[in-house]
Amino acid sequence: MSKYIKFLIIGIFFGIVLVKSEAVSWYRIFEMFKFESFHMYGIIGTAVATGVIILLISKQIKLKTIKGNLLSVPKKEKGFVRYIIGGSIFGLGWALCGACPGPMYILVGTGVFSIFIVIAAALLGTYTYGVIKNKLPH
Repeated sequence: MSKYIKFLIIGIFFGIVLVKSEAVSWYRIFEMFKFESFHMYGIIGTAVATGVIILLISKQIKLKTIKGNLLSVPKKEKGFVRYIIGGSIFGLGWALCGACPGPMYILVGTGVFSIFIVIAAALLGTYTYGVIKNKLPH
């Protein structure tokens, strides 16, 4: 159990950063989807740029995973349409409830208990996908 404490601490730190940067604010997300503010695009862009830089550095120094394998990005599967459809569904849910999956739990910690409705709907949607996954065109 104690080996998971570091993940809990990192999660708490990440949650604090998201709250302080207003990345979990429904109003900021609403502004983003209406193209009225650069705030969220700046946060997302900074995260993407940081991820790319860290990935490039990790390839240069041949960073290995916990299991000893070289760190690598898996190749994407073919099928551009599925990414458009999936991204659109994700974006629609994000726009409607004002939170993507990670910040939903952070909002519980900030006292926004109505987010439990969204969490329940997300779990139901995930379960439904698991049930019908084999029937869907992948």
